[in-house]
Amino acid sequence: MRGRNVYDTDALRLLDAVAATGSFTAAAARLNYTQSAVSRRIAALEARAGGPLFDRLARGVRLTPAGQALHHHARVVLNRLARAEEELAGIHGGHRGTLRVGAFATANVALVPGALRAFADRFPDVALTPVEGPSGGLLRRMREGELDVAVVSDYPTGLPYDEDVELAELVEEELLVALPRGHRLAGGAGGGAVDLRELREETWIEAPSPGGTTMLAQACARAGFAPRATLRIAEWTGKFGYVAAGFGVTLVPALAAPAVPAGLVLRSLGEWAPRRTVSTALPRTPLPAARALVRLLAEAAGQ
Repeated sequence: MRGRNVYDTDALRLLDAVAATGSFTAAAARLNYTQSAVSRRIAALEARAGGPLFDRLARGVRLTPAGQALHHHARVVLNRLARAEEELAGIHGGHRGTLRVGAFATANVALVPGALRAFADRFPDVALTPVEGPSGGLLRRMREGELDVAVVSDYPTGLPYDEDVELAELVEEELLVALPRGHRLAGGAGGGAVDLRELREETWIEAPSPGGTTMLAQACARAGFAPRATLRIAEWTGKFGYVAAGFGVTLVPALAAPAVPAGLVLRSLGEWAPRRTVSTALPRTPLPAARALVRLLAEAAGQ
């Protein structure tokens, strides 16, 4: 039958290697093929797909739109096969193999490293691969089979619903305001809450998604005003630096408090404080090791 075995896993791995290297020659070297064998297999894939999967350039190749679509599905298939191997290893041989763990930035300050330390002590035969990224991107990577477990948050703009991902709440935490130590509202050590309305003239340092309604905007709306134009800084170290230099103030999740430098002061916003939910995410058929890590993350969050 024409094309019967064209989409076998070897062909998908070859497609992935060519896409990753941008070269038939480099893909051949990576997979220990000859270049002519690579050319023949890609030609067979293109015949099965009904058109070109790669644009042939003066130097190398790049995916066509059809190639990008097939490559996406190839990555899903290959990642799920890898997960199946890990799951079988866990079933037949106990906890071993590799666990790919995603987390957003502030979860990596203390929560996730602490849980991973406890996991590594209990299951030394499982290799841990941490991955950092925004929550939406982590969920996408989980759908595509690239992550086994993730810690995600609905800050700043919420989480999309995904029927292929199992979410379980770990903790609801308050977002604090970070002020430069010399700020009029910083007060002394152990100072009380700050009324959000007293910050109506401040510049806020954050990087909201285009068109999204942030928790800051919602909190300010409840307090009766709109925040001033923000200074767009995304990384936490950058936010801390700009606050310390007096360019504005920023919201800091309680999980990130241990990473706040000495030049800043954290204050609660009391009744106006935004709150976010931190959750674990698992694929529809999680590895046993992923379930074990979720239990340790829940224990760490409870402490």
